[in-house]
Amino acid sequence: MTETREDTAVVIIGAGVAGLTLGTLLLRNGVDCVVLEKHPRAYVEQRQRAGTIDAFGVRMFRDWGLEEVLEGEPVPHSEGGFYIDGEAMPIDVDDDNESLYCPQQVLVRNLTDVFLREGGHLRYEAADVTLQDVTAERPVVRYRNADGTTTAVDCDLIAGCDGFHGVSRRTIPASALTQYSHEYGYSWLSALATVPTSPSGMAIHGLGLAGMIPRGPEASRIYLQCPVDDTPERWPDERIWSELEARFGCPVSRGEIVSKQIVPLRSVVFDPMSYGRLHLLGDAAHIVPPMSAKGIHLALHDAEVFARAVIRKFTDGDGSLLDTYSETCLPHIWNYQAFATWITDIMHDAGFTGYEGAFRKQIARAELQRQFTSHAANKLFGELTAGTN
Repeated sequence: MTETREDTAVVIIGAGVAGLTLGTLLLRNGVDCVVLEKHPRAYVEQRQRAGTIDAFGVRMFRDWGLEEVLEGEPVPHSEGGFYIDGEAMPIDVDDDNESLYCPQQVLVRNLTDVFLREGGHLRYEAADVTLQDVTAERPVVRYRNADGTTTAVDCDLIAGCDGFHGVSRRTIPASALTQYSHEYGYSWLSALATVPTSPSGMAIHGLGLAGMIPRGPEASRIYLQCPVDDTPERWPDERIWSELEARFGCPVSRGEIVSKQIVPLRSVVFDPMSYGRLHLLGDAAHIVPPMSAKGIHLALHDAEVFARAVIRKFTDGDGSLLDTYSETCLPHIWNYQAFATWITDIMHDAGFTGYEGAFRKQIARAELQRQFTSHAANKLFGELTAGTN
């Protein structure tokens, strides 16, 4: 079998938000890199996911001269916000809040365009990726091309940005990792519908949490709290629409439902995030429940921390930031896990009593009421109702 040999400074596994942001930051600062992605380009750029980019992310792209990646398809305004038992709660988003909603596929498409425009090496349909000798001075990443040939890339560092189920973390011996995880005891039915979003936002109700979030001018993502052992087959289209209307307490726009799946809610952190020359970023290292809308934040934070460490290493010969990458990221990750757990518990406990009972429901309601009387709630609930991951 024909094998091509290549050489680069950093191999990045995964062309999602973390991988493409990292690749672009490195490329713009003179660090050679190769990005490997197992899916075709069309699949990656059309994959429907949310995209709440908080003030940190907006400022980060601006500081690195990449504000253009935030431009894209506008999300139409739709009436809505936050509902409790069918009553709309007033949310006046703070004018100073720099966070914005950019569908993740739009952000990925924009990052791809910039990376390729500036000469980046992005290999789609890279199959059977294997990471070898990750504890050696120069590890090797092998993959199979679409034509059946293989390529071996010698590198100095590997960035695993290939998600929770990717090959990067699976390369690390289980004995070298500690996994911290929490299962929330309920799931979401997630459905994609070809219909303008009306109303838009999140609803708390005795039947469970509900959400209807825009995914474009003619597309909406629907969320309905459900048991962990539920299945999509138990949710015919009519049941989805009737449950959504009941939980919002008002009519909703109806259309064709093109996909539906059960999404378990969980929090996961792997410690450490580095093993030899392999470093984990984004979902490969941690998962936050979508209720928190902080998945992109953590991916961008990892990418910036790692990019600064790599640039320092190759520009100044100083590897100290690289050595402490995991120790730098983990406290930040745990802070956001704390927030994600808090908001997820409150939003679900405040409605459905079958999970934690009536006492916890009243505690959650009291906490929400306190939040709605605070200035900070404008920013918090504005982000939550703009879009979840």
